[in-house]
Amino acid sequence: MADAPKTNAARLLEARGIEHRVRVYDPERAFHSADEAAALLGVPGASVLKTLVVLRERAGRAKPLLVLVPSGRQVDLKRLGHALGEKRLRMATQREAEGLTGLKVGGISALAVRAGAFEVLVDASAVGWERVHVSAGVRGVDLELSPGDLLAVTGGRLIDASRDSATGMDEESAQR
Repeated sequence: MADAPKTNAARLLEARGIEHRVRVYDPERAFHSADEAAALLGVPGASVLKTLVVLRERAGRAKPLLVLVPSGRQVDLKRLGHALGEKRLRMATQREAEGLTGLKVGGISALAVRAGAFEVLVDASAVGWERVHVSAGVRGVDLELSPGDLLAVTGGRLIDASRDSATGMDEESAQR
């Protein structure tokens, strides 16, 4: 692992006295998913939370949400909408996500955006891990911390928002 650069997200955790570990992998190495990032970090894929930008559309305006889900899962917009009491949700395009967050896809982080600018939602399946890995705000740098600390520092809340990516089904449906 390379030397850990200081990112604003890491500085935030330090300023709050939150125990964390900076994890660095080669950002130049081609990878296209959180599962591949997990392999580069040498950690279980489900402990890596990808941060996705979802847009809540109301009266012709879109309000962005940051939804963190484990790498092997995907946001289920219908399930998320039901949990939020919303009917109109959609995934942001890459251009929209980068424009709204000011961060590049692969480096979007709930810890690196302006405080209060986004509602942060963490998939409930993440609490099964003692430590989770999230982007530090740049590609190639992740932060390892407890799910409770992640929720506390981001003002996030737990929500049932995902389904298994491999089957396209949520766990409840897969058990039927």
